[in-house]
Amino acid sequence: MKAKYKERGTVLAEDQIAQMSKQLETFKSNLEEFASKHKQEIRKNPLFRVQFQEMCATIGVDPLASGKGFWSEMLGVGDFYYELGVQIIEVCLALKHRNGGLITLDELHQRVLKGRGKYAQDVSQDDLMRAIKKLKVMGNGFGMIPVGGSYLVQSVPAELNMDHTVVLQLAEKKGYVTVSEIKDGLKWKKERACHVLDHLLKEGLAWLDSQAAGEAQYWLPALFSELTSRDVTPEEASQMTP
Repeated sequence: MKAKYKERGTVLAEDQIAQMSKQLETFKSNLEEFASKHKQEIRKNPLFRVQFQEMCATIGVDPLASGKGFWSEMLGVGDFYYELGVQIIEVCLALKHRNGGLITLDELHQRVLKGRGKYAQDVSQDDLMRAIKKLKVMGNGFGMIPVGGSYLVQSVPAELNMDHTVVLQLAEKKGYVTVSEIKDGLKWKKERACHVLDHLLKEGLAWLDSQAAGEAQYWLPALFSELTSRDVTPEEASQMTP
C-alpha cells in the first residue's frame, strides 16, 4: 500500500515539474517575443530597461550573462554594459588621485553622463550598478558599499571589512569623522577606531587634517562635497596630510 502511495506521489510530482517547465518555456518564449517587439525602447529607455531586467529575473534569465546568444544579439545589452563598464573604469581612474578609489554613485552617474554627451543613449543608476556587478565578477577591485540611501563605489582592491564600512557610513553626513565621534557613536575603544582610520589613510581613502580645531579630522574625499565640485591635484592632496 505504501509503495503504491509513493509511486502515485512520484508521478504527481513529475507531472507538476513538467507543467512548471512548460509554463516557464512559454513565459520565456513570450519574453523573447516581447524583447523583439520593444528592443528599441529597451535600449533607449532606462526605466523600461529596469522593468525588463526584473521580468527576466523572475524566470532566471540574465541578459548580461553572456556576450553571445539570443539576448545579446537581439538587444545589444552585452555591448551596452561592456561600454558602460569601460566608461566607469575611465572615470574612476581619472579621479583616483584625489579620492583614493572611492566615489559616490551619484557623482559617478553625473560624470558618466557628462562623458557620454547629450546625444548618447541615456543611462540610469541601475544601469551603473549592473555594470559594476559585472566588473566585480572580474575580480578587479570593484564593489559597492551602502552609505545613507545610496552607495559608494569602490574601484581599488583595498581590503575593507565591516568596521571600515560603518566608519564610512558615520562620516557620510559631514564628509569627515574624528576618533571621538567613532568612540561615542559606535561605542568603540580608541585602539579600534585608530586601527580603522590608519588603514583608510594607508589605502589613500582618507586625508588627515591634523590642524583642525579640537582634534584631528579624517576626511573622506569621496564624501566631501566641496572636493567633488572641482578637480584636485595630487599636490593639493599631499597638503591635506601635514
